Amino acid sequence: MGTNKLVHKLLWYLLVLLVVVPFFFPLFWIVSASFKTQAQIVSMPPVWLFTPTLENYQRVFVEQQFGRYLFNSAVIAVGSTLLSLIIGLPAAYTISRYKQRTLGIVILVARLMPGISYLIPWFMLFSKLRMVDTYTAVIASHMLVGLPLIVWIMVNYFDGLPRELEEAARVDGCTLQNAFFRIVLPLSGPGVLTASTLSFIFSWNNFMFSLVLSADRTKPLPIAIYNFVSYAEVSWGPVMAAAVVIITPAIILTMIFQRYVIKGLTMGAVKG
Repeated sequence: MGTNKLVHKLLWYLLVLLVVVPFFFPLFWIVSASFKTQAQIVSMPPVWLFTPTLENYQRVFVEQQFGRYLFNSAVIAVGSTLLSLIIGLPAAYTISRYKQRTLGIVILVARLMPGISYLIPWFMLFSKLRMVDTYTAVIASHMLVGLPLIVWIMVNYFDGLPRELEEAARVDGCTLQNAFFRIVLPLSGPGVLTASTLSFIFSWNNFMFSLVLSADRTKPLPIAIYNFVSYAEVSWGPVMAAAVVIITPAIILTMIFQRYVIKGLTMGAVKG
């Protein structure tokens, strides 16, 4: 019996290893390559033992001034997330409590539409308004996906909250707005945190909208990585270092709020 348990455990660990390795190996390769020289990165067979160098990170932050691009990404991601929350939370509450199915269908269609379908009309609109390469244009474009995502998550979450608490507050003289802000939102903390985290990560990693609507003044990190790509060569070391800079905040944010994100998604998925 003990032997069977040991075999089952080993098979289970082997299965987990086979699933995990394909996901973590690219991350390991990016991080390790960011500390290699160009020759070591393109070497075949790969160089596994090497002396780490910070030259790539020096080129990223000193020569290319990635601090400015980091600031642009932070402004765009935080701005789009906050505006999406301000609009999306009341919209989700309205859909949940008053069965506004038409509004829900419109938001669902916006969620299902591929983002690239918005690019041409969005670019033409902001070109006419002379707002290309402004924070307003980039933030608004990121909200096209962030806002439906927040509404989609929060509608399910609000559906799972007991209405008796709101009704009791209304009986005590609390207005609808006060009931929403004082009762519903505090109870919806995990859901709000889940929606905010996912919306922020989408905006932080977004490439397509930023490529079309941003330029030198509002260029975020995913676009700035092109500074190391030319027709002659690709500077793989700085590219990998820049990639580490891009993915690190998202990884840290996910690790910090992982428990709340899982709780928010599971509670939003179970009604009643």
